[in-house]
Amino acid sequence: MNTTATASPASPATVRRHVLVDQQTKQRPKIVDRLNDWQYLERTAHRLIAAWGRRMADWDGKSALHRHIWDQAECVRRLRERITQFPGGKPDAPVSPRLESLGNRLLFAPSFDDALDGIYLLLLKALVSAYVDYTGKAHAVHDAPTVAVLHEINQIKSQQWLWYRDYRRKNPHTTDATYLAAVRAEIEACGGFLEALPVAPGEAAKLCGVGRDFALPKFSARTYPTQPKHEFMPFVNADFRTSLEARRLFWAYAYMLEKNLPDDQLAWLYYGHEMPWDWHHDVSRHLWDESRHGDSGFSRLKDFGISIEEVGFPSYNNDEKGAALAAAAEGKGAGVAQDYVAQIVDGIPMKPMTAKDLYEAVYFIGMVAENGHFIVKNEAYQDFKDGQDLESAEMMLFDIIDETTHVQYAHRWLPLLAEKAGISNEGYRERAARERAASESQVAQSVASTALDRSETNPAWVFYQDLLKRIRAAYPLANADKCPPRSAKPM
Repeated sequence: MNTTATASPASPATVRRHVLVDQQTKQRPKIVDRLNDWQYLERTAHRLIAAWGRRMADWDGKSALHRHIWDQAECVRRLRERITQFPGGKPDAPVSPRLESLGNRLLFAPSFDDALDGIYLLLLKALVSAYVDYTGKAHAVHDAPTVAVLHEINQIKSQQWLWYRDYRRKNPHTTDATYLAAVRAEIEACGGFLEALPVAPGEAAKLCGVGRDFALPKFSARTYPTQPKHEFMPFVNADFRTSLEARRLFWAYAYMLEKNLPDDQLAWLYYGHEMPWDWHHDVSRHLWDESRHGDSGFSRLKDFGISIEEVGFPSYNNDEKGAALAAAAEGKGAGVAQDYVAQIVDGIPMKPMTAKDLYEAVYFIGMVAENGHFIVKNEAYQDFKDGQDLESAEMMLFDIIDETTHVQYAHRWLPLLAEKAGISNEGYRERAARERAASESQVAQSVASTALDRSETNPAWVFYQDLLKRIRAAYPLANADKCPPRSAKPM
């Protein structure tokens, strides 16, 4: 696929240049309406990835789709900013319902792989073709800013295409013929996005899926086991305050588990369609940051010689997920095959998030979970740096920087989220402080009341000691025996 935005050399007689004014034009060139259509379509791609992304089971595939959420947010941002640079340019101006019809056709794919084909093979290629057509025919000077924006977007699209191409080589799939024909017919009905579609008075396309019965899966898919080889975390929790080596194991593992949050945030984006675009842009960045934190922990565990097959990749709602899988698999045999488990996960629908659900999700992550970890994270950063494990220190520092911004996102958007939910946001800081204190107290009580078998006959204890031994051999800490006790784990 050629995603460059250059045209073959041709004489003026063979290329009909796009002229953006006619006798009816006032101060608003024709490109503005086309930009509105394009930004709606880029937002549609963003929304489609959010709708289907929880079904991606492969770790690297999750990383790619999470990055594409941010890429799409940046494509939309670029187009919206260009629209506002024109007199009367409004990024949320009505667009033709034909575009909504196309989005819904893409959304209701027969399968996950069909949806990927729709997003990356059909929609992406049609958009790139439209951008290339415009950049090849627009006046290179008069509308140079739009041409520059489309060049930037096509660079992003080229990376998305390369990912899709490689994914499809590893995972061959024949697109459902009916779906393929229907989407192609919708794109053709939209003129291939080469011209702005007319919008009749009172018409306005909604975002795809709004008001339609499309269900996200309740549990995000995965290929790795959801349970560790042996339950080592009770020992980590018990030793967290007093052992720097235990804290180092904890942070690599805990960051790896943050790969769960971006899959949850895909649902925020899908069900948060009533929120302004700037909220979606902030959540998209937050989502990509959390996905990178998961990759950071994953890579650090590999540095330590620890595999996820050993320590597991549990969901944050792992107990609920396990119970749901057991109930769904009841009577179907003890040895449930992995492909059947995937079908079960995909077949359990998620209850749509309400405005109150969105408020509580953003509140908990920003004001309780992230705001509550700054003390222990800063302590770990300093201790790892003093112990000469600079890569672990670097991992901590980048997370601290990211999560400082995420807390700011929460402060920015909680008032509007509360307003849309019809609830009070008054005293939310104080509420969060109380909940953080209660969580820390609960963890401390749990650790104090849990009796642990630290004998060589306990496989979990032996496994925990082996993990620490491997980490120590790979990256010894200069201050492991000198580091004083630190703050308790907040949750």
